[in-house]
Amino acid sequence: MNESPYTPPVAPVADVNPRGTTAAPPAFFPVSIAKLVLMTFGTLGLYQYFWIYENWKLEKQRTGESIWPLPRAIFAVFFIYQLLRRIDAHAERAGARRVAAGPIAALWIILTLLWKLPDPYWLVTFLAVFALLPVQQAVNDLNRLAAPGYEPNAKFRGWNWLAIVIGVPFFALAVFGAFLPPE
Repeated sequence: MNESPYTPPVAPVADVNPRGTTAAPPAFFPVSIAKLVLMTFGTLGLYQYFWIYENWKLEKQRTGESIWPLPRAIFAVFFIYQLLRRIDAHAERAGARRVAAGPIAALWIILTLLWKLPDPYWLVTFLAVFALLPVQQAVNDLNRLAAPGYEPNAKFRGWNWLAIVIGVPFFALAVFGAFLPPE
């Protein structure tokens, strides 16, 4: 018995991934379609920009490129096409559902810029999230291929519920106010 009594014990330690069962991260931001829509309406459209930020952040991690996700999310009208084109290229390489990057980006940009319309027509800008739904379906397919077993982000957590509880009444007031007659 040559071991010192002061030597710490040695035991194998497995890496634990708290978000899922696999160690592979998702290719792009995983979120269910229902959560994407509800969170967008519940945050008065801001969740779309969070979605864009998270996708750019994962793209930066995956590619190692010098990408600044926050400015690309803030100025999304200038960068949404690049993001959708990257998602489409990655989906094509992986054999997943493809995305029509150009038409979807154009539709999203047009709907997003319609917030300047007079009451109640500016409400059409909230339809921009529906342009992102085919993209999210493709992302979810791609994530199932790239990281099987990774959490699909379909559950509503504390911050999600807080945003919905605060945001939905504001959204309802905005819709109601848009239809009030002018004074």
